Amino acid sequence: MSQKKLFTEGWADYELIDAGGGKKLERWGKVITIRPEVQAYFKSEIAFEKWYKMADWEFVQKGSAGMWKPLKPTTPKEWTIGYNHLKFKLSLTKFKHVGLFPEQRTNWDFIEQHLSSADRFLNLFAYTGAASLVARHSGAETLHVDSVKQMITWAKENMDTSRLLNIKWVVDDALKFAKREEKRENKYKIVLMDPPAWGIGAKGEKWKLEEKIDELLSTAASLVQEGGFLIVNTYSPQLTYDDLKELANIYFSDQTYDLKELWMKSTSGRELYFGNLLRIKF
Repeated sequence: MSQKKLFTEGWADYELIDAGGGKKLERWGKVITIRPEVQAYFKSEIAFEKWYKMADWEFVQKGSAGMWKPLKPTTPKEWTIGYNHLKFKLSLTKFKHVGLFPEQRTNWDFIEQHLSSADRFLNLFAYTGAASLVARHSGAETLHVDSVKQMITWAKENMDTSRLLNIKWVVDDALKFAKREEKRENKYKIVLMDPPAWGIGAKGEKWKLEEKIDELLSTAASLVQEGGFLIVNTYSPQLTYDDLKELANIYFSDQTYDLKELWMKSTSGRELYFGNLLRIKF
C-alpha cells in the first residue's frame, strides 16, 4: 500500500458500498444513493443491475447540475443520520450532494482528539458544518465561515438537531474574512479549510482554487497559534499532490507537515480517491 494513501472509513450510518463505471453506491442511514463519480473510472465489483435493486435514488447529471431520479416510491427526500453524538440533516440537492462529505471523517476524528474547551477553532468554506459541530461538541469556541446563506441555515439546523449551542456564524468570503482576522491578530488552535475547486464569494465573485491557493495557505497559516494545526483539503484536477507538496515546501519548510492522498475503500473492496489532505503543525 502506498505511503501516500490515507484511508478513511465509514461508520454505522454511512457506507461506501461499491464504486465503478463513473458512479458510486452509498448508504446514508437507511437510504441508498447512486451518484456520479469521476474518480470511479474502473469496473464496479457489483453488477449495476444489483445496484439498481438496492438503491433508493439516482442522481442524473445534466450539464453542471442535474436531477434525482427515485428508484423506490416511498423514499424520503430529506432524512437525518448520526455520527457519534451528532446529527446531520441530509437532503437531495441539484448538484448531486446530500449535505455531508463522509471522507472528512478523518478530520472530524482529528479535531475531536486535539480540541478542548480552552481552544478556538476556525472552519473556512464550512458548508453544512460537520467539522464545526465536532469542534463545538469538544467545547471549543467555534467560528463557521461560508459565503452561502443557505449553507449557514443548513448548518444551524444541524447544530440544533445535535443539541449544541453558540457556534458563531459568519456569512462571508473565506479569504476576505481570514485576512481581517489576520489584521486583528486573532489566533486559533485549528484552522480547517476545504475549499471547492471553484467558488463564488458572498457578493458573487468567481474564483478558481489554483489561482487562490497560495494566498489562502499563507493567510490561514497566520491565524494558527503555536502548537496548533492548519488542515487543508483539496479536490481539484488543477491542484495535484505534487503541487501541494511544492507549496508546502515553500511555505512550511520550518514546520512539520503531513501530506496524504485521501481514499476510502468500499465494502466491495474498490478503492476510491477523494483528493489530498495537508496537515501542518506549528
